[in-house]
Parts: sequence; structure tokens; C-alpha cells
Amino acid sequence: MRLRQLGRTGLKVSEIGFGAWGIGKGEWRRGEDNVSLQALKTACDLQINFFDTALAYGMGHSEQLLAQAFGASNDVIIASKVPPKNMAWPAKPETPLSQVFPKPYVLSSLDTTLKNLGREWVDLYQFHVWTEEWAGHEEWLETVHQLRKSEKVHFVGISINDHQPSNVLKALGTGLIDAVQVIYNIFDQSPEDELFPYCAAHDIGVIARVPFDEGSLTGEVRPDTKFPSGDFRNEYFAGDRKEQVWDRIQLLTQDMGISVNQLPQFALRFCLSNPVVSTVIPGMRKPRHAAENAAVSDMGPLQATTLEKLRRHRWSKNFYS
Repeated sequence: MRLRQLGRTGLKVSEIGFGAWGIGKGEWRRGEDNVSLQALKTACDLQINFFDTALAYGMGHSEQLLAQAFGASNDVIIASKVPPKNMAWPAKPETPLSQVFPKPYVLSSLDTTLKNLGREWVDLYQFHVWTEEWAGHEEWLETVHQLRKSEKVHFVGISINDHQPSNVLKALGTGLIDAVQVIYNIFDQSPEDELFPYCAAHDIGVIARVPFDEGSLTGEVRPDTKFPSGDFRNEYFAGDRKEQVWDRIQLLTQDMGISVNQLPQFALRFCLSNPVVSTVIPGMRKPRHAAENAAVSDMGPLQATTLEKLRRHRWSKNFYS
């Protein structure tokens, strides 16, 4: 497993990280805890050392599973997130900070996260939504300064709103944010326009999320695919969206000369081909997911000619809306 620097933090993170949303159950409505624990331990055995969770993932359940798997071990690097107080994703520009991240709420949420994790500190603590209107807000600045001075948080980050990669540049300009988490995949290549150059110039860590576009870039979302009742993907792929992505996948695999079965590894390699990316965090709910994803680290980046061909598969969409 190759390691990469998480920006200026000094942390050496596995370039394949563990996205822990799915093991929290919640919107996925699937998964058994014993299988999730096996997946976590398999990932660790395969030298994955970066685990990304959030208080909102199963209302703390994902964090609690990490505690069961690793205890207070310093061998793993854990990032978590403070959910918006109004529990609204994404953040809207007109929503006041007081409704989303008031200082007492952020600090209280941190204490809850640490209790769930069974730890005295968290490596990276992220704001789970964002809008640039808050970047200069006095209370937010005070909150971040207190977090950074606290022994409970080593570094501070922002998880950027879906498909809004430039909606964090003002916050980064404060010099208080060490890492960003952003949607980046073959379809959504927009972080390359402004965000990635800024992060490279200012040594800010980049965590690439949703590398599989919630499953479409694994080739497993087809026109006849059925999701369990209560699974959020029933909405994400509502209407004719399954047909849309399947048509795109056919074009993509034909253009790249790969089979659909090769697509998941290809999608991860795309993310890791950009040197600005510190780690990519596919969701993993089973041990085989951990093994298959970890194996990509040995494959190296895609060739420059392949990456250039992929530019024409960029797709501007927002299935979350």
C-alpha cells in the first residue's frame, strides 16, 4: 500500500482509504455489523490506515464500529465530521451559520464523536457541509481557532457540498483549513478546474470521495437494477437515471477498451492518477471490497494518453438534487 502526504499535516495516509458511510447503515439500509467489522479489520491488515467517518453516519454507529475494530490504536488515522445542526445537506448560502454550526454545538458534537470513537482526539475533524458565506464569520473563525488549539483535534477540514468544488476557496484563504473532501471521479472532474490547483499551491490535503459515483462507475447500476427499500440510491438513480448512467458506462468502457468488470479499479486509478489527491475513500461494507480496493494501490496511475481520452467523459450532473 502506497502512502501519500495529507497536505501540510505531516500525516502519511494510505492512498486507498476506507469510506465508512455504508457501515453506518442509515441511508444504505444494508450491512451486518459483524461483516462490517471484518471489512475494517481486513482493510487494516492490507495496510489501509485512513478511515473516514462522521457523526451522521447511522447517528454515530459508524464511529462506534471503528472503536470496536481499533480501540484507541494509533496505527490508524481517523477523520470524522460534525453534521449540520439543521441536518440539511447541502448547505444553502442563505442559511445563517447559527442554524448550522454554532460554536457550542460544534464543540458538543466533537465530544460525542470522541466518546463514540473511544478516543481522546481525532486526527481530522471536518465540517460536513459548507457555504462560502460563512468563511469570514467571526463565530466560525473562533470555533476553528479553538479546535486547532484543542488537544481533541489535530487538524481541521471541510467536506465540500456535492458538486461545488470551488465553494471552499474563501475558507481555504483563511489559512485555517488543512484538508478538503470533495467529489471527484471520471464523471465529475470539476475539482481540477480551480480547487486542485489551489490545494497544490497551498499544500492542502485532498480526500477524493464518491469515486464510483454511488455505484454507477462500478458497472453494477443497470436499467434493471433494484435497490433495497429505504436505500437512498432509489432516489439518486430515480426516473431514467439508471438508463443514463448505463449508456455512459457502455461508451466509457468501449472507448477505454476495458470490460465492465475492470471498471471499479479503473475508476480508482483515475482518482489516484492526480498527484494532488492524498487519498481516495471508496465505501467498503464487506471484506472483499477492502481487498479489491486495496489491490489498486499496486497498479499505479493511468497513462497520460488514457487520462486525456477520459476528458471527453466528463459529465455535468447532480443526481443529489
